[in-house]
Amino acid sequence: MNETIIHHNPHHGRNIKRIREILGIKQEALALMLGNDWTQRRISLLEQKEEVEDQVIEEVAGALHVSAEAIKNFNEEAAINIIGTTFNSHDNSTSLAFQSTLNFNPIEKIIQLYDEKIALYERMLRDKEEMIERLSK
Repeated sequence: MNETIIHHNPHHGRNIKRIREILGIKQEALALMLGNDWTQRRISLLEQKEEVEDQVIEEVAGALHVSAEAIKNFNEEAAINIIGTTFNSHDNSTSLAFQSTLNFNPIEKIIQLYDEKIALYERMLRDKEEMIERLSK
């Protein structure tokens, strides 16, 4: 018998998009996080590329606070499976183990994320005002 082995080639751009979406970050915000050379349009084009250069992956990974390997090897089915079996399990031992490893206050984490979001919006507004001022000159 002939067996066909199918190798899964990761789509780096799609992986970047899924990780960005999971983290709740918009394309515009990611562009701001990456610096002046980046725009929302460039992020959109990046997310369409099947293969992304290692240097760009490293840059995006740093902005998203994930490893470059997470972007290169992201597997949505595996992530969904892990999340599904971890958080939807009705087995008390799993839920107790999860609860006992929680080393932070979720409310404080939400407040921290909210503060970071506000700071990002303030930076975006400041950058927009600076851009308007430069364009008006």
